[in-house]
Formats: sequence, C-alpha cells, structure tokens
Amino acid sequence: MKRIGILILFLMTVFSLRAQDEVSFKVICKKQVVVGEQFQVSYELNGDGKNFEAPNFNNFEILGGPFSSSSSSVQIINGSVTKTNTHTYSFYLRAIKEGTYTIPAATITVNKQKVKSTTTDILVTKDSSSTGSGTVSGTSGNAKDVFLEAIPNKKTAYIGEQITLTYKIYYTIPISNLSISKAPSYSGFWTKDVTENNGVLQQSSIVKDGQEYHVATAQEIVLIPQKAGTLTIDPLSISCIAQIRSERQQQRGYDPFENFFGDIMGSSYTNVKKELKSQPIDIEVKAMPMKDKPNSFKGAVGQFTFTSKIDKTEMKSNDAFTVTYTVSGKGNIELLELPKPNFPPDFEVYDPKITTNTKNNSFGISGTKKAEYVVIPRVSGDFTLTPTEFSYFDPAKNRYVTLESDKYELKVERSANEGSGGIIYAGGQEAIKVVGSDIMHIMTTGNLHKEGVLLFASPLYFILLAILIVIFAAALVIYKRVNKFNQNQVLVRNRKATKIAKKRLQNAYNYLKIKDQNHFYEEFSQALWGYISDKLNISRSQLSMDTVKEMMNGKNVPEDITNQFIDLLNNCEFARFAPGDPGKKMDDLYQKGLEVITKAEKNLN
Repeated sequence: MKRIGILILFLMTVFSLRAQDEVSFKVICKKQVVVGEQFQVSYELNGDGKNFEAPNFNNFEILGGPFSSSSSSVQIINGSVTKTNTHTYSFYLRAIKEGTYTIPAATITVNKQKVKSTTTDILVTKDSSSTGSGTVSGTSGNAKDVFLEAIPNKKTAYIGEQITLTYKIYYTIPISNLSISKAPSYSGFWTKDVTENNGVLQQSSIVKDGQEYHVATAQEIVLIPQKAGTLTIDPLSISCIAQIRSERQQQRGYDPFENFFGDIMGSSYTNVKKELKSQPIDIEVKAMPMKDKPNSFKGAVGQFTFTSKIDKTEMKSNDAFTVTYTVSGKGNIELLELPKPNFPPDFEVYDPKITTNTKNNSFGISGTKKAEYVVIPRVSGDFTLTPTEFSYFDPAKNRYVTLESDKYELKVERSANEGSGGIIYAGGQEAIKVVGSDIMHIMTTGNLHKEGVLLFASPLYFILLAILIVIFAAALVIYKRVNKFNQNQVLVRNRKATKIAKKRLQNAYNYLKIKDQNHFYEEFSQALWGYISDKLNISRSQLSMDTVKEMMNGKNVPEDITNQFIDLLNNCEFARFAPGDPGKKMDDLYQKGLEVITKAEKNLN
C-alpha cells in the first residue's frame, strides 16, 4: 500500500508539472488598424492564475478595461476526461498616430510563479477611406460603427446670411447616454439652437459609403456670420456608451448556444465609452457688395416683406394716434434694424415698442419684427406721412431690394386746449400765423389803490426764491450724473445685466411650470449668454466658451465658479436632446442657473 501511495503521488506531481508546462499566456489583437479606430486587445490564459498586472499602453488611448471573463470546457475522448480553464483579460484601445507599435506583455501569477504573456506588433495606418467626419470604430472590424458628422447646408455665405448646421450620428451598434463633452465656440457667428427632437432622438436608416446605418439628428444650429473672411467651426465632441460584440466571439464564429447564454449572462457584449468628434468646417463669408447698395440698407439679409398700418388719419391736436411698421420673412430677423420714419417737426413721437416673433426649425429662422409708434400732433393742420424705405439683401437673387411703406394723409383739427395766441399750422414752421396781433385800446379806470400785501419783494418771496434755486441746483447735479452714467454704456450694461438676467430667468421659470421645453431653453440660454455679455462687455457675436473663460479669469473670478458657468452653458446646449425626464432636467438646470449667476454676481461687481 505504501508503494502504491508513493506511485500515485509521483504521477500527480508529473501531471501537475505537465499541466504547468502546458499553461499558455498569449496576447490576441488585430495586426493592423487605422488612426482613430478602436480595437480590442485580449490576454488569454489557458489555466488558472491570479494577480493579473496590466501593461502600459503608451502609444494608445485606453477606452476601457481590463474586463475579465472565464470559461471552462470538458472533453471525454476514449474514456479520458480533460478539463480546460480559460481566463481572458480584455482592453479597448484607440489608435492615436501612425506607426508600428508593440503591444506589451502582461503578467500573471500561476502556481506562485509570475508568467509573462507573449507580445505582438500592430501597424497603425492613416484612414484613407475617411470622409472627414469624426469617427470611432468598433471591434467588429468596421472603422465606422458609430461616428458624428457636421453637415452645413452651405459653405459660402454673405455676412448676415443664415447657415443651418446639422450634427448627425451614424451608428450600426446600440448606443446610449449621449452627452456633450465639448461644444464649439462658433467664433464670429451669431447662433440659435433650433433642435426639434424634444429630448428624444428620432432615427431613420440610410446607406452611406455602401454601409447601412441608423442615423439620428443630435443637434441643429442656425449660424449667422458677423464678419467677412474664412471662419472655422470647431468640432463638436459627444460621448456615448456603445454596446460592442466581443472580438473573441466573432473569431469563433456563430455558436447559437454561446450567443443565447452569452447574451443572457452579459458576456457576449461589452459596454464601452466612446468619444465622437465631428470634423472642423471652414465657412467662406463674403462682405456685402458695394454696387447698388442703397442708403436705407441696415444689414437685413434674407427674403422679406415690409408693411405699415395706422389706426386713424383724422384727429384733433393733442390726440394720440398709432402707426406700426412690420418686417416679415425669412432671414436674420432678430438682428435686423427697423427703419425710422420721418414725422412732421411739430409731432411729439415716443420711443417705439419693438416686438419680435420668430419660428425656428431646420429650415432656419423666420418670423416678424414690428415697431409701434405712438405719435401726438401738437398743432392743427393737414400733414403727410411720407413713405418709409426698408432695404435688404437677397442672397438668392444676389441683389439689394428696396420696399416702401404706405403714404398717409393726416387731417388734424384744432382742439380746445391747443394753446392761446391764435396759432394755426399751415404746412411748415415758416407758415405759422398769429392773428389778433394789433394793440387793443387801453381802457381807463378809476383811481388805483393798494389792497392787501403783495408777495413780490416780501421776505416770503426771497425765501421761496432761495428754495427754488437750491432745488434747481440739485436737479442740475442729478441730471449731469445720470447723463454721465448713461453715456458710459459699459457701466450701464454692467448695472442692468443682473436685472435683465432675472427677468429672463423668470420667463424661463414660467415656461418650466407649463413644461414648455423649447421656450424654456431659449429663455434660459438667453439669460446666461446675455448676462455674461453685459457683465464682461463682450458683443454677442464675439461670445464663445473660450472668451468667457478668458475674461472671467481676467476678472479674478475663482476657477471653480468659472468652470461651473462654462459647464452650465454646455449642459444647457445638451439638455434639449439628452434622454431622461424633461421636467427634472429643466428644474435641475434652472436651480443651477440661479446658483451660478448668484456666485458670479458676487465676483464680477
């Protein structure tokens, strides 16, 4: 029995040593990839081990890993039972630059001894099939499983002409958790987000470069260039989670049992974070042509109509009437300047009430802008309101167009309170006539005598005179200070910034209560950009994430507050199409907006 025990122990030792000799630890990956492609690197151990040590992937970007998985197989051949354990450690990498690189060895402990894996070389080449759009490949071998593309409807435009920029996501694998990692600054452009997905991506199918994709519109932006030259739109970066089928499974071919059980246990697919980046776009912006440029042109670009209306043409002096001028059409409606009509010199004209109503969609911005004037004729007579000219540039026809409002004949009758002296207006300042100007006969009366006490030259008279002088001096000082303050536009904008932002935020809150997403995000975005524009004295056309950050740092605003403000701007742009509860998104964004503006106000005063 003792000899049999020794023999069994000897055989177990031999088999153990043989098993250890048969342990293999190898690296599995592609031999060639393209720049920007994501690929899988797996370290496969044919045996049992522990304390896996990952290598240093210096020449690649690590997107995820290590992800570990185990499998075992049992074979019975002629009554002989063989059991094999396999452990796999996977990484997802992205190729950064061209060249030939070595995938380094990993180490693992097997039977208290460290074992090194094999190494392999991989060739990274330029993606010659790239169309210029931001791409990230999957492990299926296709370099464009999911990618983001920026598509402008035109690459040449005039100053003030609308450009619609659409960001589309193409994908052949499931994706989720979309979020903007970095939004472009759109330097040199006035921008308007016109995305209409209501927080849900609407997908369709398309064949692109011979490959069928699902495609969804992530964001749509209307751009209006503010200066001539070549303007570059920086890439938009979006991160997402992609569900990728493991490369190892693809190499084994289709196994219905493994696919079925693998999908249930979650081993057939891996969730990997992907960074999608659109391509940069150059826009050639042309200046307005000088030939045939009318004097009434104030920068309107598009296709417009110009109308006017008046509530009455017959009235009495000192009675008010209303005249309205309206521009309607498609173009830079929010930025255009309405023409100023000419009124007779003796008409009192109040500042107009400007109203803008726009409709924003993938076709651009359209709507109406009107100026409503309240006018009071102070004298009687017959007057003519001459037509007012409105000029715009039509890029489709490549020419200027001048439109005229209606002409109005006004009849103003004399009112009882027009004034004494018999003044009659007869068509101009030089035509003022005065009747009854002869000196009337002085009638004689009886003896004159003093009654009561006269105010003139009395002590009370001089006291009242001194009080009036003091009041006049104080009013003059106040007037000069207010006038000086109003002349300092920088100071005026700075002082009014918070008040205007609060009004915008109140409007956003009203839309929040009725869950009107489009108007909420529009008002909230205008509150943020308008506040920082007025506080930092930056024109809207020059606003960008970079300029805001630079100016806030220059004002010694703490870095954490600056970063919170930038993040809030980014989140506002993304929240329109991010998945999730719309009401909760709007409420969270609104609360963060109040908090960040309050902090910024304390540091920017």
